[in-house]
Amino acid sequence: MSRQIKLIWDFRGPTSAKTAEHHEIHLKEYIAAEKLLLNITGFEVYGEMHAIAYMVVNDENMLQVRDALKPHRGVLFE
Repeated sequence: MSRQIKLIWDFRGPTSAKTAEHHEIHLKEYIAAEKLLLNITGFEVYGEMHAIAYMVVNDENMLQVRDALKPHRGVLFE
């Protein structure tokens, strides 16, 4: 089984929660368009001024997704 990587987009400011929620929609559209095997996405709010959107990709898809969507950071997904 290959490693899974959580790619993260950070949003800051008073509209960060809504922006992260909306960004997740585009991540789901990308997964469908590219026919990626994993369909794990989400968004999390860390207070009024910080939220993230994320998607989980297999290690072999990470470079393709990274270059296309430019996430801010990534971590191993467990």
